[in-house]
Amino acid sequence: MSLTSAPITQVVFRRWRDTKDIFALFPESPSDYEGYYCDSYQTIGGHGGADYSRCIHATDPVTVVEAADLIRELERIGYRLKPIKRASWRIHEARRNTAKSLK
Repeated sequence: MSLTSAPITQVVFRRWRDTKDIFALFPESPSDYEGYYCDSYQTIGGHGGADYSRCIHATDPVTVVEAADLIRELERIGYRLKPIKRASWRIHEARRNTAKSLK
C-alpha cells in the first residue's frame, strides 16, 4: 500500500510518567473482538493493545514536536497520521462497532 493510499489514522501521543517513553494510541483501531482495547505503538515493543482510559490516566500529553521521532517511525511503516489531543465518545463507539463487524 502506498503512503497516499493508506487511510488516515487518528493518533493520541502520550508519555509514561515513570520511564518518559513516548507512545501512540490509535483510539479508532480495535485490538480485541469487543473493541474494549485500542491499538497502540511504542518503539520498544511495537504494536499492542491498550486500555485507552488507563493509559490516559497514567501518562502525560506530549506535543507533535516531542513525538517527532515516533511520528517519523510510524510514517516509515506506512501510517498517515492525524494527531488529536483526545478521543471523543464517537471515536470509542466507532472502535467498538468496528470490532463487532470483525467477528
